[in-house]
Amino acid sequence: MPFVLTYPLQWALSRRPQWHRYLHTLNRYWSKLFICMWGMPVEIVRKNPLPARQPCVYVANHSSYIDIPLLFKTIPGWLNIMGKSSLAKVPAWGPIFGRAYITVDRDSAISRGRAMVQARRTLEAGRSVVIFPEGAISKTPGQQLEPFKDGAFQLAIAAGVPVVPITMPLNHRFMPDVDGLRVRYSPLAIILHEPILTTGLTAADAPALKQQVYTTIASALRPEAGGIPEPSTWRQPQSASPAAPGAQPELAANRH
Repeated sequence: MPFVLTYPLQWALSRRPQWHRYLHTLNRYWSKLFICMWGMPVEIVRKNPLPARQPCVYVANHSSYIDIPLLFKTIPGWLNIMGKSSLAKVPAWGPIFGRAYITVDRDSAISRGRAMVQARRTLEAGRSVVIFPEGAISKTPGQQLEPFKDGAFQLAIAAGVPVVPITMPLNHRFMPDVDGLRVRYSPLAIILHEPILTTGLTAADAPALKQQVYTTIASALRPEAGGIPEPSTWRQPQSASPAAPGAQPELAANRH
């Protein structure tokens, strides 16, 4: 409902780049209202203050459809976010996302290069960037991260900006990545870890930085909450099948 009510204004603000700052502010407010309306408690942990007046590369695990709204709700400032190109094809929301944020086709080297250029220009303009280094929603959400891509860490080093690891350990319990819509009552949590400075690092340091961020994000996962919640068991009980003709009564009873 919050998205639908604000959709006409979002569509209008997405038409011109100079209005995208206001569009992001609107996205932040409808994301907050959206999460509030579900009635889920949200635990927000900030391990250390974020660098003041400095853009950052926020690097988060990816486990749910609720990830982007929760990031919009939690991270201050005017953000740019990098998402897969298929998001731009989602009805209604897709064209707005495609105009206002960065889309990337992970299977295309040209698309990946273009996305990194956009992200670098974003940082140079003083605007932070959010990247999901797994490249897709994890196959084992809440339990194990997918291998990280290199782009986010090469970008942060090249731009000389801090990397802020983010762990969202419970989102998959609330709204998992499954066919259709599956929602379960589950508290949400988001942990903004201590920023990692990249001053003085070179491209050769990117693998070590990637491993440090991977370890940091993984350390705050909650394996006991891992896995996808089961489908609903609210269904009509199946009637017992009739006994085969000629079956003895006691055998028929055993079949039931």
